[in-house]
Amino acid sequence: MAAASSSATPASPSFNSNRSNESGDSNNDDDGFVDEEIITHGADTGFPSFMIPDVFTQGPPVRDALVTDTSRLQDKTVDTCLPYLSADHGDPSAYNMHGVRSLDREKHVRFLHGSLGRLSGRFVAADASRPWYLYWSLAGLAMLGEDVSGYREAVVKTARGMQNDEGGFGGGGRQLSHLATTYAVVLALALVGGEDAYEVVDRKAMWKWLCSLKQADGGFQVCVGGEEDIRGAYCASVVITLLNLPLDLTPESPAHSGGLSDLFAGLADWVRRCQTFEGGISGQPMAEAHGAYAFCALGCLALLDDPRRIIPRSLDVPRLISWLSARQYAPEGGFSGRTNKLVDGCYSHWVGGCFPLIEACLSTPAADARTSSNDDRKPAVADAAAAAGTKPQLLSPAPETLFSREGLIRYILCCCQDDTKRGGLRDKPGKFSDAYHTCYVLSGLSSAQHLWTLGPSSTSDDAAAPSWSVSPLYLDEDEATFNQEDRVRPIHPVYAIPQETASAMREYFLAKEGFF
Repeated sequence: MAAASSSATPASPSFNSNRSNESGDSNNDDDGFVDEEIITHGADTGFPSFMIPDVFTQGPPVRDALVTDTSRLQDKTVDTCLPYLSADHGDPSAYNMHGVRSLDREKHVRFLHGSLGRLSGRFVAADASRPWYLYWSLAGLAMLGEDVSGYREAVVKTARGMQNDEGGFGGGGRQLSHLATTYAVVLALALVGGEDAYEVVDRKAMWKWLCSLKQADGGFQVCVGGEEDIRGAYCASVVITLLNLPLDLTPESPAHSGGLSDLFAGLADWVRRCQTFEGGISGQPMAEAHGAYAFCALGCLALLDDPRRIIPRSLDVPRLISWLSARQYAPEGGFSGRTNKLVDGCYSHWVGGCFPLIEACLSTPAADARTSSNDDRKPAVADAAAAAGTKPQLLSPAPETLFSREGLIRYILCCCQDDTKRGGLRDKPGKFSDAYHTCYVLSGLSSAQHLWTLGPSSTSDDAAAPSWSVSPLYLDEDEATFNQEDRVRPIHPVYAIPQETASAMREYFLAKEGFF
């Protein structure tokens, strides 16, 4: 998003979504753009003045003359969002001097606690998503500063009922083990923390089950006999590293039969083949690029080796940046998940969460980048370099940010908060809040409000835990856009839970010898 000048908010800007008249001719009078003249909310009107950049208070700066159902829906979305972005919706006192709403923390906390209680009958269809409700709600509460350890006993009991003897967790009792639900349960156990929670996992059975999912081409199926996609690659990498599972494959593993030696062998190369001609990442090779798959790809790679080595080796980073940047829209400020789709609050995480990882890979290269392909423990790194025929890219330091953090923060706080008594966060105005959007909107807010950096490259075998450090994005409240009391807790850029909770689980299992 291009920078724009700041001025007092215009009164109720209306975006003309009618791109053509009945005869099909273009509207030559204004082409749908609002007047540049500024009308000030101030002493004459009794409303406060807000300093909002023009880009957030008028129609998009670039428009295609072709009218389609998609363009009409986009225009409708802009019309819906503009009053919220212009501080012209609801109580003016709810907005700060920058025209940004305060985070209604108490209401969102109440909503998430309710999501962990007994749900109504209409949630029966979501029974197989019970692990996700645990993760979404606990992670959201943690980001809002709540202590979730009080849920430990309930989470332990629930997780035990979802674990299968053959390894992994299903969506509920007697349901098939799946990598997505296993990922959610493991993260929920990490969030509540403690030995009782960690010891729920049958790590030996988990290891054998993951070996059965590992494929000869380097990827992972999401369940036995299921699809092989980028979700499986990311979820498996998270589970393996958090639980400190052995990398050796069982003789029965399809990957072992195909000549691979361990769980991470060939994985970076498989991820590389998921990058599309657009620069984005698809769920599997030769499919459509999607924002959530981009995050899964980057997160997976960042767990295989130092991001400064493996991401530039495995992906065309400039093209990926171009595709990710095109997902952020003006005037909304939020992200879409695919080309020609609408903004959606959940992509605040799935796309917004890609940028800390991209920025990390563009920082000063790891000192041992030239020799890392000889590291026998990370065959995936060597596979990717050999397949791509490339040498380590020496990249210049990353800029402070590669996307409009201000735009995303404005979209989240102004448009994604459910302003009814219900609370929670949502896709966009007009939609209902839910636990899924509440979690991932807050995750995106956390990414936008903090800066993550990598320390000196690790020379140990524990490349899955590089020295990530975090700092607040702004120190001067006049420049912060959001109020400092509206800052949420930082989450690890790969694990998407607070860094200390991820570290506590990893350290617990790193201290163990074998499975016991």
